[in-house]
Amino acid sequence: MKNYWKKGFGLLSLLSVVSCTTTKEVRVIKTITKTKIDTVYINPLKDVDVNNYVVAKPAGYAINNDYMPAVSQDFRQKFLILHYTALDTPKSLMVLSERNVSVHYVVNDYDDNQIHALVSENKRAWHAGVSYWGGRTNLNDSSIGIEIVNMGNARGDYQDFPEYQIKKVGALARDIVTRYQIDPTLVLGHADIAPQRKPDPGPKFPWQRLYEEYGVGAWYDEETKNFYLNQFPYDQVEDANFIANFQKDLATYGYDIKALGYWDKPSKNVVIAFQKHFRPENYDGTLDAETWAILKALLKKYKSK
Repeated sequence: MKNYWKKGFGLLSLLSVVSCTTTKEVRVIKTITKTKIDTVYINPLKDVDVNNYVVAKPAGYAINNDYMPAVSQDFRQKFLILHYTALDTPKSLMVLSERNVSVHYVVNDYDDNQIHALVSENKRAWHAGVSYWGGRTNLNDSSIGIEIVNMGNARGDYQDFPEYQIKKVGALARDIVTRYQIDPTLVLGHADIAPQRKPDPGPKFPWQRLYEEYGVGAWYDEETKNFYLNQFPYDQVEDANFIANFQKDLATYGYDIKALGYWDKPSKNVVIAFQKHFRPENYDGTLDAETWAILKALLKKYKSK
């Protein structure tokens, strides 16, 4: 296989922050759980390595790190975003390492034990583009991106993800969300954060397996879904207030959608993105009973606290 690595990168290297000091005993973070604005601080703060950190080196001055680390801190990495490349492995690695787009990791389509790291986790990669989730924009600033080598729908129908590739993605994603304590609802596809222009990772990506087998991402409880399924008001499907409330619920979950009370193309694109993620058997963009019930179940599980 042709090597497209840039100098200094290795295969399956989980890149940590560069240490500016030699070995040093660091204070243990005190037990504290509090909410400040939109940030929750939880003890213990799981770092890649508590001894690894970056500090300035001002000429003629010493940096005193006796009080490192402060209690009130968390990670900049809030999101994990999954993509497919729509290219084969060699082209994917070339484009993502030598063009004006990039990503932290590439999961190739070879049955091997390698995952490609292209950008350090503490650096910003250019993979999300114009994006939105839950009031946050420009998600390149706060996300880690994984590109999965998969042709998507470039050949017509969406392409399956082979078992060995799913295992790679699962292991990598679990490692990332564990270290950065990424909230389940912030593990997303490119389509979720940019539904007007991106379809990936597509309806064939196994989000449910990622949740059930690797503890990564969000998924609804079947019992709760069935409860809401029995509550669906079929006679209100065309009602403006009912449509607006559904659109509000999508926005509450995180999607970029306005509560219009009617369906326009951008609104339907959001529903399609939601269905591809949580009900991939049918993603026609129609507000039906199951789509409504799944959204209600997700809100109850993740947004009712």
